[in-house]
Amino acid sequence: MTAYIIRRLLLLPIIIIGVTLIIFSMVWSLGPDRLLASYIKSPEALKTPDAEERLIRKYGLDDPMPVQYFKWLGNVVKGDWGYSMVGKDGVLQSILQRFPYTLELAIYAFIPIIIVAIWLGVISAVKHNQFADQFIRVFALIGWSLPDFVFGLLLLWIFYSKLGWFPPGMVSTQFDLAMRESSWHTVTHMITFDALINGRLDIFVDALRHMALPILTLAYLWWAYLLRITRSSMLEVLRKDYIRTARAKGVPERIVIKKHAKKNAMIPVLTVAGASVIGLLGGTVFVETIFSRTGMGRFLADAASLLDYWSIIGGALFYSFILIIGNLIIDVSYALVDPRIRLN
Repeated sequence: MTAYIIRRLLLLPIIIIGVTLIIFSMVWSLGPDRLLASYIKSPEALKTPDAEERLIRKYGLDDPMPVQYFKWLGNVVKGDWGYSMVGKDGVLQSILQRFPYTLELAIYAFIPIIIVAIWLGVISAVKHNQFADQFIRVFALIGWSLPDFVFGLLLLWIFYSKLGWFPPGMVSTQFDLAMRESSWHTVTHMITFDALINGRLDIFVDALRHMALPILTLAYLWWAYLLRITRSSMLEVLRKDYIRTARAKGVPERIVIKKHAKKNAMIPVLTVAGASVIGLLGGTVFVETIFSRTGMGRFLADAASLLDYWSIIGGALFYSFILIIGNLIIDVSYALVDPRIRLN
C-alpha cells in the first residue's frame, strides 16, 4: 500500500507541470496586447502615446515563451495570479473569497446525493424489471437528459415565481445587513456554518432556504448518474455465486441485501461518489448564475463576459489543482477498499 501511494505522489509533480504548461499555452496564445488589459487598472495608465509598448516591456509580455512561463510559474507559487477585474483584487484573493460559498453548496448537495442515489439504486436492483425499477429508471433518464440550467429555471419558475417559497440569492436583505455588522464574526466564509458559530439560527435557516433550489438542481442531476452506477453494481453482485449460496442456506433476504450484496456493490459507487464532489465544485457555473449566488461559478461566468483573462486562467488553474488532489484521494481510498488495486 505504501509503495502504491509513493508511486502516485511521485506522479504529482509531472501532472502539475503538464497542467501548468497547458494553461500557460492558453495564456501565451492570447498575445501581449490582450494580456495587457489585465494589468491596466485605470484608463489613466494609457494616457501617453507609448504607454502600451512601455507596459508590455515592463511586464515582460514580449519575452520568449520559456521565459514568460517560468516567470508566470514563479508568480503562481508566490500567490501572484494576476489582477481580477471582476473581483477588483488579486485573482487568488478573489477566488479564495468566493470558493467557500461554492464549497458550502457542494457539501449540502452531496448529502442528499449519496443518501437518495444509493437508496434508489439498491431498490431498483432488488426490484429488477418490476414497476419500482421501471419508475426509477425513467426518473434517472429524465435527470440524465435534462440540462442543469433548464431544470434550475423550471424550479425557479415554480417555487419562487409562482409559489414564492424559495428565493434566489444568498440570504434575505435584513440578514445580509446583520452579517455586515461588527458583531458578526466571519470564520469559515460559509454562511450556514458562520451562522451557527455566531448563534444565529434565523440566519442559518434563511440561508438553507435560499440554497434549497440550487441543492435540488445539483442533486437531481447527480442522482440520475449515481443511482445508475449503484443499480448496475448491485445487479452484478446479486448474480454472484456467494449470493445464491446465502439464499440457498436460508439467510433472510434483508440480510443478503444489506450485509452481502450492498457492501460489495459499494466499491465502484465510492469512486463515483468521490468524483461527484469534484464535479459539484466545478459544475456550478449555470446554477450559481441562475440563482444569483456569489460563488466560483458566478465569478467565472462574470469573468468570461468581461474577458477577464487572468480570472479565467486562475479559475482553471485552481480547479485543476482540486481535480489533481481529489483524484489522488479517490485512488488511495479505492485502494484501501479494494486491495487488488494496489497490484496495478
